[in-house]
Amino acid sequence: MAARTLAQFTITTDAEGDYVLHLEDDDGETMEFTASYEQLDLIVEAIEEQLDNDEEDMLGVDDDEDADAEEKE
Repeated sequence: MAARTLAQFTITTDAEGDYVLHLEDDDGETMEFTASYEQLDLIVEAIEEQLDNDEEDMLGVDDDEDADAEEKE
């Protein structure tokens, strides 16, 4: 199955208080997923972790260089 490209998304709540994620692809097809607060929180944590890792790669941050810089201070 070919990967789809995310065009937009929204998050709403339903009558039971669960969150509903609406994910729309470039073709206009929308998929809906119901998630609890805990599940949504895990998604947020996973996104933050991935972005943090990518940021380090994009900026060329090296843990060894960080440690060396701290030692010099």
